[in-house]
This record gives sequence, structure tokens and C-alpha cells, in this order.
Amino acid sequence: MQDTIDPAVEPVAAPASPFEVHPLTVHIGAELRGVDLGEVSRNSDLFAELRSLLLRYKVLFVRDQDISRAEHVALAERFGPLEDHPVAGSDPDHPGLVRIYKDLDSPAEHYENAYHCDATWREAPPMGCVLRMVEGPPVGGDTIWVNMAEAYRRLPEDVKARIEGLRARHSIEASFGANMPVEQRLALHERFPDAEHPVVRTHPETGEKVLFVNAFTTHFTNFHTPANVRFGFDYTPGGSELLNYLIRQAAVPEYQVRWRWTKNSFAIWDNRSTQHYAVQDYWPAVRKMERAGVIGDKTF
Repeated sequence: MQDTIDPAVEPVAAPASPFEVHPLTVHIGAELRGVDLGEVSRNSDLFAELRSLLLRYKVLFVRDQDISRAEHVALAERFGPLEDHPVAGSDPDHPGLVRIYKDLDSPAEHYENAYHCDATWREAPPMGCVLRMVEGPPVGGDTIWVNMAEAYRRLPEDVKARIEGLRARHSIEASFGANMPVEQRLALHERFPDAEHPVVRTHPETGEKVLFVNAFTTHFTNFHTPANVRFGFDYTPGGSELLNYLIRQAAVPEYQVRWRWTKNSFAIWDNRSTQHYAVQDYWPAVRKMERAGVIGDKTF
């Protein structure tokens, strides 16, 4: 998708902008050209421009960025402090830089190839992420991002009314913990109890309403009310059927952009308004990524 620009969507560059901006779809994603992310990590004016574009396009892509790990971390830290991951861990020399390396010796796990918003099992999910491809397959291994504000906007009005005020649980135990021995899984849950978030969150900077359920979401917490439940069949499977319908909205192609990775290409995304899906169609090739996730705020 990124190789074909809609003729109706011209490259955009404000008069004072140092970047050439190529929108990739109508609703989400833009490729930046003429950018040195190492310089952006050191220059407040350049970073302010990049952040403004991120709020507009929700995910930004930049190719051919042979920068150091330290510059990668410094760029991400411009957005805020970095988080560690309790399962994946960080690069020992660069705290907050998570290595997502997949090769023939990697465990057979499938946490990435589901539409998800990073770490919504936290009370304060990440604000965003800066991801680089270090080594990639000759074909395959793309990543898809989804505009979940657009997904909410285009819901039927009766569904919007039905989910207004609903809240839901998000679990690391039911995802990363599912393949662990019972004792280890329960310890993970004790360390990271299920988080509860609104089903429709408000973006703290743009004010957009965002559909905020994904692969980490297990159930609604306030669905079982007299207005919703006449009999048990309304509650179960009634609530789960509604939740599954909402989760499936991320798979609508009209809300998506798909990125073909190359070595030293970067994706920078707003985790508050998007989901993503890393396509695992490249075995037995190697795919090595490095990600810096930025600590976010509590949802509302």
C-alpha cells in the first residue's frame, strides 16, 4: 500500500516544514522523507513538527535511518519516559529498548499476529512506540495499523448508544500468561492485575473518541444491568457477542494502513488511537525488531 500514493492525496509539506509528507491512505499513515531521525532526537523544533504530524496521521513511517540505539532511545524519550516489558525485557545497555527477535530458535508464540493496542493490561497503557526493523525477511513480515477513532466514528448509532459508559477488563494473564505454568501465570497476574478501561476512550490531546477494546480485552465489567439483561442469555453470551463485534472492527481494511518493512525503516505510532497486527507470514526467515515504548496516562 505504501508504494502507491492515491493521486488525490498529494504529498503535504507546510511552508516551514522540513519534512516531505506522503499520506498512505485517507484515514491513517504517512511516510516522511528527507528526515534524519538522529537529528530529530536532538532538535526540539524538528521533534515538535514530528509530534504534530503524528497526531494528524496516527502512524509515521521513515526509511533508511541508520542511527544508533542510543539515538533511537533518545528519540522515543522525547515523547516521555520509556516503559519496560515484564515478559520481553529490555536491551541491557539501553533500558526501555525491547528486542523482538524472531528466528528458528524463537518460541512458538503468537502475541503479535492479533489486532492489539500495546499493553492495555496496564492501568496507564503506553502513549506510543518507536519501532525499527534491524533485520527482515526478503518477503512478508509486514505490519498493519488501524485507526480506531475512525472505527468508532463509523459504528452504527445504535451501537454507539449501547456502548456509551461501558467499561472492560484487559489482561496480561490471559495473553502472555496463558502459556506459562500455573504458578508463574498467577504470579504474573498478582504483579499486573487486570486493568479496567472505558470501551470508548477520549484521546487526551485531540479529543477524539476511540474504540478501545482489543485482543487483551476479556469482558465488560458493567454490562450486567437491568437495562441490558432480562435473562441469563442476554448476559452470557450477550455481552461477549457485543465485545467480539467491537473487537472485529479493527480488521476492517478501510481503517488500515499496511507497511512493508526494509532494514532500518522506522514506524512511530500513537498507541492511544491505533491498533496494529504484525503479520507472521515469513517463516523460516528471520525478523528482528527493536521497540521503545513510551509510558502513557490513565484512560478516560
